[in-house]
Amino acid sequence: MPKPRNAPDVVIIASILALLTIGVIMVYSASAAYSYDKFGDSFFYAKRQMLFAALGVFLMLLISRIDPELFYRWAKPSLWICFALLALVLVPGVGMVRGGARSWLGIGAFSIQPSEFMKLAVILFLAQYLTSNARENQTLTKGIVIPLSIAGAAFALIMMQPDLGTGTVLMGTAFVLIFAAGARLKYLLGLCLLGVAGFAGLVLAAPYRIQRITAFLDPWQDPLGAGYQVIQSLFAIGPGGLMGLGLGMSRQKHLYLPEPHTDFIFSILAEELGFLGAGTAIILFAVLVWRGLRVAIRVPDMFMALIATGVTAMIIIQAVINIGVVTGSFPVTGITLPFLSYGGSSLTLTLMAVGLLLNLSRYTK
Repeated sequence: MPKPRNAPDVVIIASILALLTIGVIMVYSASAAYSYDKFGDSFFYAKRQMLFAALGVFLMLLISRIDPELFYRWAKPSLWICFALLALVLVPGVGMVRGGARSWLGIGAFSIQPSEFMKLAVILFLAQYLTSNARENQTLTKGIVIPLSIAGAAFALIMMQPDLGTGTVLMGTAFVLIFAAGARLKYLLGLCLLGVAGFAGLVLAAPYRIQRITAFLDPWQDPLGAGYQVIQSLFAIGPGGLMGLGLGMSRQKHLYLPEPHTDFIFSILAEELGFLGAGTAIILFAVLVWRGLRVAIRVPDMFMALIATGVTAMIIIQAVINIGVVTGSFPVTGITLPFLSYGGSSLTLTLMAVGLLLNLSRYTK
């Protein structure tokens, strides 16, 4: 393993800290009234978000100093551990149900979401596998079938919870990694067609997903049911205009828009800080993607390049899906906005993934 050449990428660090700052402020603003009514403490969610952010930043900095050789060694064990946790989640009486999905493990207030950590485990495993089989990545079996089967098994366990949003991010990231490793285009096109057919089957298999599709096409057909979230989100974004209504002045967060501090926090951001605030967040994500791809291009070996590519893809796919949902561009699916939405497992995992990027940035040419 080569020796590090540089300090960690300061642009990545700056963009992450800026996103975290915006996230903590917006979590407080979006949740203050609700958390005061429910817990008697308007800072209830904001304090926890700051705690998760501090823990995540600590782990990010710790991971940024680890020898990358350990990532290679722990790729397979981390995958099997996450498989075991995903299976454990599905055991009645063990997995915790929240928001209609059995996605959590924990005791009392402390809990983790194994599906979030599976996303990172799949990145590490596929980076290791595709590197060790680099000469055969253009074959159908070792370049497509085997890596896709591993990701597909994880996707199947996640869908049993069910959690289509997290599963979509996982499979999208796996597809990007397989493409970046050199898979043949004709195989990838066939994979896309198969994925579209499979997605259609998942939608048809669950009536509530069909309702989400119809609500996406015309939310006003059922404004108090399937179309409610999209309509209320657009009611938040529209009045924001260029400058917004002002920090803390959102109307939709007062029990109109469901989950304003989690899945729909971008709507509150656009309502209170306007196009300028929402645009700033999007620019910060774009900067993070730019620097992540820069790391992937400049690291000295394929394993590092695939990790950097996977982490960057995971973050941007999740951000695009979330922003697409809240702006009515995609059907509604429960998925958080990285770094901004409230959520311990999601925030901690994403910061750990950024720690990998910072680590690899030390080895860039």
